[in-house]
Amino acid sequence: MKKNIYSLLACILISIILVQYRVNYSDIKSPTPLKITTWDALGYYMYLPAIFIYKDVKELKWFPDIDKEYSVSGGYMYQAQFHKNGNYVLKYLGGVAILQAPFFFIGHTIALNTDYPADGFSPPYQYALGFGMLIYIILMLFLLRNILLRYFSDYTVTITLILLMLASNIIQYVSIDNAQSHAPIFPLYVILIYATIKWHEKPTIFWTAIIGYVIGLATICRPTEAIMILIPLLWNSETKEKTKEKWQLVKQYKHHLYFLALFGLIGILPQLIYWKYVTGSFVYDVGSAWDFLTPHLRVLVGWEKGWFIYTPITIFFIAGLFFVRKYPFRKAVIYFCLINIYIIIAWRIWRYGGSYSTRALVQSYPVFALAFAAIIERIKPTKWRYAFYVLGLYLIFVNLFQIWQYNKGILHYDHMNRRYYSSIYLNPDPTPLDMSLMDTKDWVRNEQKYKSIELYDSQGKIEIQFPQYSTQTFLELGLMQLNEAKKEYLKVEAGILINEGMYETYLYSNLESDKISKHDSIRLFNPISMQGIINQYSFYIKVPEHFRDGKLNLFLKSNQDVVGEVESLSVMLMTK
Repeated sequence: MKKNIYSLLACILISIILVQYRVNYSDIKSPTPLKITTWDALGYYMYLPAIFIYKDVKELKWFPDIDKEYSVSGGYMYQAQFHKNGNYVLKYLGGVAILQAPFFFIGHTIALNTDYPADGFSPPYQYALGFGMLIYIILMLFLLRNILLRYFSDYTVTITLILLMLASNIIQYVSIDNAQSHAPIFPLYVILIYATIKWHEKPTIFWTAIIGYVIGLATICRPTEAIMILIPLLWNSETKEKTKEKWQLVKQYKHHLYFLALFGLIGILPQLIYWKYVTGSFVYDVGSAWDFLTPHLRVLVGWEKGWFIYTPITIFFIAGLFFVRKYPFRKAVIYFCLINIYIIIAWRIWRYGGSYSTRALVQSYPVFALAFAAIIERIKPTKWRYAFYVLGLYLIFVNLFQIWQYNKGILHYDHMNRRYYSSIYLNPDPTPLDMSLMDTKDWVRNEQKYKSIELYDSQGKIEIQFPQYSTQTFLELGLMQLNEAKKEYLKVEAGILINEGMYETYLYSNLESDKISKHDSIRLFNPISMQGIINQYSFYIKVPEHFRDGKLNLFLKSNQDVVGEVESLSVMLMTK
């Protein structure tokens, strides 16, 4: 059999899966089949239509009409900031747009020669970007295979690539949400590693220029990517002897440093020119806040979207750092990965917007792949390998299932917690009670252990109509039947139809007595609800101890105008 055939077949299989995910999440039958230039992705992309179609990067007069037509900003244009000179300055840097440019022009050419609007946002542009990014990723996947085969067996590389690409959140960001920054930057890391290896094998100005330009371009994609300089800087310095040899080589070719700086500047220059043109200064502070003294460890282990929680294969990425001692990339990988993680968890806006797991680390997975391969190589000859392979298959299944949940909205993009995650884990059909755990902590594990007493059952519909920032109370229920049981819960069930204003509306409960007050709420717009139909809602309210002679109020509150009906409503007392 051909040498290294397994890793080659793995790359082909992964490529097919990546393309299939892009196809699956490109609904051709929809009125707007694909729309990926939205929210943060819009901020990276806006340079291209602004420069090449509308010839307006200062005032952005063209954008309100585009946003009205396609709804891409997320409700308001946070992607650009108003400068004191009267111009708008794009908040996101332009490196991603440079990488997107070839596919933008493909989409533009198609739009000009078809009936689609040549406006930068119609379907030809969306499809060209969505599928075009995959060309970068697939090419770099094969190049990453080439890199890994230099240090590891074909068997190890095969397992590494399959788990890296299928058991982590990378699929979401290179196949589905691939107009964000992660998909374009991923290839830059692969190219940088390859160019670094080639320079150390035979130092040439060509590879120096590639290294410098890639670092510069990555920096104007996301400024924090500048730390990738650590990779060529620390490569081949795994021992004192190797470090000495490395710096002797650098001294021998010290003139290469000038080319490194020159091409790094060339990579950064487009952003500097843009800032100068729009603001009058070569440097502009887009605004970032950091908590370096109090980094947010929940980015890694928090239930909101923790890296280790939702994509636990990444634990092995870190464990692999303990097994890179003998490799020439030892210091480069260790220092880069640890500093990169520290920077990511120190950003003040630690949620990083809507995401599945921690998306801010995805683009640097090629570096983590080296450490990941090292631990797989170490496990391979041991008796633990079979357990690891079984675990790997399980994590692939869980990851692919959760990606499906994420895109269905079941695994929420921003409001996850431990109880809710437990209730939907590998659950394809969560109930209204499961949904309630997004907002409340009260839960009854086994209703069979409780005696149920009906306290209220509505007769007829209750009209809902109230303006934004107000409330409508539709139930005031006296609670005189409560006894001295140790555990008591109220179970509220409702069928509610909202025709207008569903997205910011909550169902509130207020449990009050002379001495005790308890407030709970659940959102009406949850992953299994839809506006314009009767949705079922259910949640538990734990009755505080010594709560007697009180009342329960149920009401709706919203920051939108709300119109609809409460179709059914019941309240049950559950007591032991």
